[in-house]
This record gives sequence, structure tokens and C-alpha cells, in this order.
Amino acid sequence: MNENSLKKVNNASSSPDYTEIAQSASFQKLLKQKRNFILPLSLFFLAFYFTLPILTAYTTVLNKPAFASMTWAWVFAFAQFVMTWTLCILYTKRASKFDELVDTIKKEAANSIGG
Repeated sequence: MNENSLKKVNNASSSPDYTEIAQSASFQKLLKQKRNFILPLSLFFLAFYFTLPILTAYTTVLNKPAFASMTWAWVFAFAQFVMTWTLCILYTKRASKFDELVDTIKKEAANSIGG
């Protein structure tokens, strides 16, 4: 074997087995937790977001005054900004838990390479 072949063999033995990582319980737990968090919030966001144009285009329910001369359409539109910031804050907080799981997965992968 020449020197380049030896380097390739050494590099191959020190690289992580991504198939093994993807099938690990920790990785599956991470995927499940992310899916259980992201999917419902994404569906809520889409439903909440598209409700305003649908209600304003096809009904007059949001044209009624809410406070003084401000209609419910304006209140709903402002609520979308609040909802967007709230979802961003929620995801940022939850992402730290996801990061902890990723660190666990990395340690497990490093241990399987070193061991």
C-alpha cells in the first residue's frame, strides 16, 4: 500500500458512521421532539396567518369596531406580529434543549469512534 492509501484507510476509520448515528435512540429522540414541536406550531402559524386575508376577503366579521374607530382587522393584524415574536421566542428556548440532545449524540458518536 502506498502512503495515500494508508491515509484514506486511517481517515475512514476515524470518521463517524452516519447510518449508525441516524439509527441511534438519541437521534430518533431528537427527531421526534423537533417534529412534535415544529409541526403543530407551523400548522398553527399558517392557519393564523391565512385567517386574516380569508376573513377580510370573504366576510365582514373583522370590519366591526373593536376599540374606538379601530376595527378587529387591525387588532388581528397586530396580533400576527405578536404571534410571530412569541413563536420565535418559544423556538429559541426550545432550541437549547435540542442543542443538548445534539451534544449527547456527538459524544456518543465520538465514543463509538474512539472505542
